[in-house]
Amino acid sequence: MSAELVKLLRRPATWVLLGLWPSVQLIFSLLIPYVSYRRGASYEGSPPEALLAGVLPDRLVQNALSGLPLFGGALVLTLGALLAGSEYGWGTLKTLLVQGPRRLTVLAGQLLALLVVLAGTVVVSFLLTALASWVIAAGESAAFDWPTPGDLVRGFAAGLLIAGTWGAMGMFLGTALRGTALPIGLGLVWILAIESLVVNVAAPLLSLFDAGQALLPGVNAGSLVAALAGPDAVLRTPGVAAIVGGTQAAWALAGFLVLFGALTGLLLVRRDVT
Repeated sequence: MSAELVKLLRRPATWVLLGLWPSVQLIFSLLIPYVSYRRGASYEGSPPEALLAGVLPDRLVQNALSGLPLFGGALVLTLGALLAGSEYGWGTLKTLLVQGPRRLTVLAGQLLALLVVLAGTVVVSFLLTALASWVIAAGESAAFDWPTPGDLVRGFAAGLLIAGTWGAMGMFLGTALRGTALPIGLGLVWILAIESLVVNVAAPLLSLFDAGQALLPGVNAGSLVAALAGPDAVLRTPGVAAIVGGTQAAWALAGFLVLFGALTGLLLVRRDVT
């Protein structure tokens, strides 16, 4: 795990991808609604007063995680595919394995290193969102009603679960396809196109897709964020919608995380690495 952490942290792609996630999230969850409020305009059907209420500190958990099911998930999946698939592109996996560690040991080290990096990124996302919310509240002389410690812990766990699931999916695609370009492309198409088409086009028309969308990882990720936001929250970020319950979404994501990890391990153990 230590070796994989060194590799991850020394890759410029890691800093670029994980730096984009909080940046894009702040733009969509805080900056655009607040600018719309200052201009007296509505945004996504919300009046200016509701826009201000949605960017205050009491909405910290929702705003810190709102971009993760879609935009952040695409970036994390890309990082997972780079982590696993680059070993095939560089031809370094065989060199690594002949040094002594077993294949599952290598996989466990990669997965744990990825989770550590993602945990740090979730914390940074919360801190940046908290700072931006504090600045807005201070500028508008609004109340500073922060979430409770329990809400923050649940939000952190949910963020790590969502990010870990997308990262594990990227590692599975990188291992299955033994590279980076095609896994990244397929993963982005799945997150940004296929799931969106199923939820927004097919599900409203066909009962089969309406029932089947509850099995999609992106739907469960967005539903988990919506459950943490609460029933009275205004959900404006794409990919965040209360399609299934929060408990079901958490268990489904945990199942996906285990499934992707198990499939990656199975492929790594049973196939030739060259």
